[in-house]
Order: sequence, then structure tokens, then C-alpha cells
Amino acid sequence: MYKILVPVDFSEKSEYAVKIAAQIGKKIDAKIYLLHLVELPSGIVDMGAGSNFSIPESMMYLRKVKEKILTLKATFFSDDQIVKYSIKFQHPYEGIKDYVKKINADLIVMGSKGVSDFEEMIIGSNTEKVVRTSTVPVIVVKTDAKKFKFKKIVFASNYENENKDAFKDFLTFAKQFNSQIHLLKINTVSSFESSTVTKEKIKDFIKDFEIDRKTIHIHNDVSVVKGITNFAQEIDADLIALTTHGRSGLSSLFNSSIAKSVSKSVLRPVITFKI
Repeated sequence: MYKILVPVDFSEKSEYAVKIAAQIGKKIDAKIYLLHLVELPSGIVDMGAGSNFSIPESMMYLRKVKEKILTLKATFFSDDQIVKYSIKFQHPYEGIKDYVKKINADLIVMGSKGVSDFEEMIIGSNTEKVVRTSTVPVIVVKTDAKKFKFKKIVFASNYENENKDAFKDFLTFAKQFNSQIHLLKINTVSSFESSTVTKEKIKDFIKDFEIDRKTIHIHNDVSVVKGITNFAQEIDADLIALTTHGRSGLSSLFNSSIAKSVSKSVLRPVITFKI
């Protein structure tokens, strides 16, 4: 069975992630794992005698956490869905990485605490670390997805050969939702390519793949991020798909020259696939 891991910290963004994971899980009959991670203060290695960590207080905290998780489960999941939960004392990034291996997760869905621009959603914090290093796809959720669809997915890339394995994984994901795929290449002043050359490059890139519904787009904009977000807004996309290098995350795509202000209202969920 398909397994979806959802790290939860009970923030608003975390709730958005739970909501969309519940809808995805319902659509593809997936098992959901809710994971809450508690980072212990520095120097504490256990909760035994001699530590500064109060056992009664910690037990009360764990009960409260369990109540909150059960509330999430009752609120967003139907009775016929399989939902597991776990509470771990571990650093968030390390905890997520270890739990992915433990349950052999197929997908991670997590909220982002970044400010309201696209770059901060991806670059920095534990979310960026997970996106950069995860061997399984990661969906980053920033806004409330009131209605799950995933009917229109934008795949933005430079269409170099190194992206082909990740693209194959992307197609496997997209076909579960019978999505229309919009293949997108962004042209900027600093990295310009003629439409004819780009179209041939994209056609050559996808020639060995079976894609039922697709469109090809070359979009000109002031930056790659602006281009992706503006195009996604124009077609009312449900999801933006990107590939990422493990060694540098999305730094090759989202660098210091990227615009720092993108309206929160145009942000869609983003899914990343490791190259």
C-alpha cells in the first residue's frame, strides 16, 4: 500500500498539509502516518533521574499531543482510512529522515513556515533540508487547499538529461490522478533560448515516455520563480513539480537573484523529485 508521511507540529501550515494528505490518501487508497517530533533541550539524553526534564510534565505534554493528533485524525480523515501516528523525541529533520526509512514511505507532505514568498518556502529551515535530501517525493504546502484536484500539474525544468529519472518518478505520481501535464521552460534575459530550440529540446526529452495529456509552454519572465508562479496562476494549476539536486537543493534554480516577494495567494503546493 502507498504510504504517506505527514510531519505535524499543529501549526496552521501543518494543518494544511494534513488536509491535503488526507485527500490524496482518499484518492489513491494510501496509508497515512502522522509524525510529531519533539526536540529535547541540549544535553538531555534521557528522561531519567538527574535530568532537568520533568517526568510528570512530559507525560502531560505527551497526552496533550496525543489528543491533538487524534483530533486531526477525526477532523480530516474518514473512518475507512488507515491512519497511524507516532510521537518521537528527536530533531525534526533527523526524525523525518529516520521515519521515512522505518516505514518505507512513498511520499512526504509537509507545511512550510516560511514567509510569503516562493523562495523562502523552499530555501532554508527543516523543510529545505528534507526537500534537498529526501529520496522520496516531497509535497510542500503553504496555503489552504480547500479542494483537492491535481488535475493540472506544471512540470518546470531545464530538460537536461539528468532530470529523466526524476521525470519518470513524476509521471508515475501524476498518472495516479489522471493529471494534465504542462511542460514548462522559463526564459529569462540572463538565460535565453529560442522557442524553436526549447520545443525541440523538450520533445527530445519526453520522446521515450508515454504521456496521455500534455502541453508544452515556453514562458518569458524576469526570473525563473516569477515565471513559474505567474504561469501557474495563468492556467490555475493545482500543483507545481520541480526536480532537485541532493547536494545543493534548489539553489541552482532559486538563487540570490530571485524576486523576494511573491503573493501568498498565487502559491500552489509544490512537489519535488530528487535527481
